[in-house]
Amino acid sequence: MGETIRELNGANMDIDLTSDSADIHWEQTTCPWNNDENTLEHKCAVKNTSICKYFRGIKYLDSVLCSYPDETV
Repeated sequence: MGETIRELNGANMDIDLTSDSADIHWEQTTCPWNNDENTLEHKCAVKNTSICKYFRGIKYLDSVLCSYPDETV
């Protein structure tokens, strides 16, 4: 049995971008980890800082692959 991979649209990534900003003009899937914790602190990837433990890659054009809540690889 493998892990379930979710596709989060809008690239919930903080590469010179703040995901909770009102300036975003495209649809962005809410992080499931943020939903569960009722916060905006979790990001898939933060430039020069970190990559989320649930991050599993990027799918063309701008979908983030996420394994939340299974952090096993």
